[in-house]
Amino acid sequence: MAPMTRSRAVTNNSPNELIAQYYGQRAGAGLIITEGTSPSANGLGYQRIPGAYSREQAQGWELVANAVHQKGGKIFVQLMHTGRIGHPVNLPAGAQLVAPSAIKAAGQIFTDKEGKEEYIVPIAMNTEEVQHTKQEFIDSAKNIVINAGIDGVELHGANGYLLEQFLNPHTNQRTDEYGGSIENRSRFVVEVVAGIAEAIGKDKVGIRISPYGTNGDMALYEAIDDTYEYLATELNKIGIAYIHIGSVPETANIIKGKIRKAFNQTIILNGDYNKDKAEQDIVAGKADLISFGRPFISNPDFAERLQNNLPLNTELKMNLFYTPGGEGYVDYPAYEKI
Repeated sequence: MAPMTRSRAVTNNSPNELIAQYYGQRAGAGLIITEGTSPSANGLGYQRIPGAYSREQAQGWELVANAVHQKGGKIFVQLMHTGRIGHPVNLPAGAQLVAPSAIKAAGQIFTDKEGKEEYIVPIAMNTEEVQHTKQEFIDSAKNIVINAGIDGVELHGANGYLLEQFLNPHTNQRTDEYGGSIENRSRFVVEVVAGIAEAIGKDKVGIRISPYGTNGDMALYEAIDDTYEYLATELNKIGIAYIHIGSVPETANIIKGKIRKAFNQTIILNGDYNKDKAEQDIVAGKADLISFGRPFISNPDFAERLQNNLPLNTELKMNLFYTPGGEGYVDYPAYEKI
């Protein structure tokens, strides 16, 4: 099950019984990768997304872990620091919008208090703040794996969030060791991954990337293939569990092959898959696993339906994707109850 933001962490950005119920319903996925979860108060750019950095949040994730484990599933929490993609209205008191460089994203973001707001210019992190943020990632991974019983973490290195902001030269115009060359722009991501792998075990760490993705006002650049081939090579040296690749345009599919060649562990592919296409790509050796997103929203028993060729519920309550409460969240029925 691919990560999908659902915005139900209504109190102190902590998982609750409703969130535990939602993931427990979908434990048949085998491996669940959760919604984006911030390792820092500074990374809570969206309203009502969960965090992983406090004791209360760890207690909430323990509820979730227990709900999934009781039904035989495994669950990785996706650590997502939104960086410049956020707004102060969505942040808790004392938090601030930070990024590799002080470059404003184009567009607007939704806030519960004031509706849609324009993005603002983020604060450029100094070298000390980069190190502090790296430690926040590491501490959060330990908090939810060691203290809450979560099975592992996936780093969100896509969709225009903080890790990708370091990788992309349009959002990273630093002149220190974290900017400039491919090696320097990749340094923060590699150091975060290495630090977490050392803290909780490399077999409990994955990363999500989307080469050629433009979400979060990400611009394309000439060295995309070289950047991600280098990154995959460095991640292979660390020996993490998997690389999870999001949608890549058909015209740029060559990068998937380069990553596959550079990385010896599990490759997960995602993006507009159905059962037949998923089987074809696994048989062809393009991936070891395929992740599905939206079908799991309206089909909590999606894996069982695929396995038994049962019809899918295709009705999605899209207006309730990011609203608080159980409607459009935990009220989709399993097949036998339709």
